[in-house]
Amino acid sequence: QVQLVESGGGLVQAGGSLRLSCAASGSIFSIKTMGWYRQAPENQRELVATITTGGEIDYADSVKGRFTISRDNAKNTVYLQMNSLKPEDTAVYYCNTLYKTSWYSADFRSWGQGTQVTVSS
Repeated sequence: QVQLVESGGGLVQAGGSLRLSCAASGSIFSIKTMGWYRQAPENQRELVATITTGGEIDYADSVKGRFTISRDNAKNTVYLQMNSLKPEDTAVYYCNTLYKTSWYSADFRSWGQGTQVTVSS
C-alpha cells in the first residue's frame, strides 16, 4: 500500500503563486507516473499535470505556461509550482501516482487526500 502526503495548498489572491508537494511512501518498487488532478465543486476531477520517471510531461491546456510540474525521483516526490493563479484554479488538488510493488506486479494507482487551493479575485 502506498501513501501520498500532500502539502502547500492555501488561499492566495489572483496573480499569486503557490507550490504543492506530494511525497509517496510505502510498498513501492517503482513509480511510473506522478501527477496532479483537481476537482472544483460540482465538476468532475480533471488532469492538471503529470510527469513520468523519464521526465515526460503533460499539462492541461488551461494551465500551460502558468504551472510547472517537477519530480525528485530519489525522494518519490512531485511538485507543482502554480504561478499567475486565477479564481478558476480554485479546487481541491489531488496527487496521484502509478506504481509497481515488484518487478512483475501489475500497475497500481494511489490518490492523496487532497489539498484545497483557493484563489480570490
